[in-house]
Amino acid sequence: MAFCSVTFKAESLGKCSSVDVIVPDRAAGPFGVLYLLHGLSDDETIWSRHVPVADLVADLPLIVVMPDGGKGFYCDNPAPGGGQYEAHIVGDVVGFVDRTFPTRASRSGRALAGNSMGGYGAVMLALRHPEMFAAAVGHSGAMSFARADHTVGNPYAAQLAAALPNGEYDLFELASKARAAGDVPALRLDCGLDDGLLESNRDFHEHLAALGIDHEYAEHPGGHNWQYWRDHIGETLGFVMKHLSL
Repeated sequence: MAFCSVTFKAESLGKCSSVDVIVPDRAAGPFGVLYLLHGLSDDETIWSRHVPVADLVADLPLIVVMPDGGKGFYCDNPAPGGGQYEAHIVGDVVGFVDRTFPTRASRSGRALAGNSMGGYGAVMLALRHPEMFAAAVGHSGAMSFARADHTVGNPYAAQLAAALPNGEYDLFELASKARAAGDVPALRLDCGLDDGLLESNRDFHEHLAALGIDHEYAEHPGGHNWQYWRDHIGETLGFVMKHLSL
């Protein structure tokens, strides 16, 4: 198992960006890839600092990529000077990873997961780019971010949401469009019973169910914290491995 911290030129951001990458060393590949996204106050190092990700995937034929998503909710912000983080992940990061590591460079070999902002980002990117990702998992995701009728509690997030094109990044609308197009990635959601984002996750789960979109949903004891995410990252890995063609 190799752990790499890499800085590369991110064209979409107009600057350098960093990724942490865990690569199996037991075989030559190609391997599937899990893009593991961080939350609003964090960076690409946070998952490995709080969760033994390398130990958990040591026996799996899986590359884990942890990119820096800034504070952009993985969206392309049209405001002057706004970060192009959707383009960064699906273009810069995926492109760099496929050029550099022995990946299965197709939809069937890619999945997304994340916590909080990253939980929203994982599901949003999968719904907006179903041709690229086979599965997505949202831990404690900010699922109501960018909804027209939702007031985001965080002032920064509220300001960002107000700058986005109406409906373009609304998970509820994205799910409806994906269902109509018949192209929905495998989805899994979970949230803690003491998490402030629980109602948002319940609402999105009910919306998916009403649309007839097959998905996994779970609630567990716990809050919006690393203890909860450590306890449930194993379920994410199991889900991802089930839905990737490796």
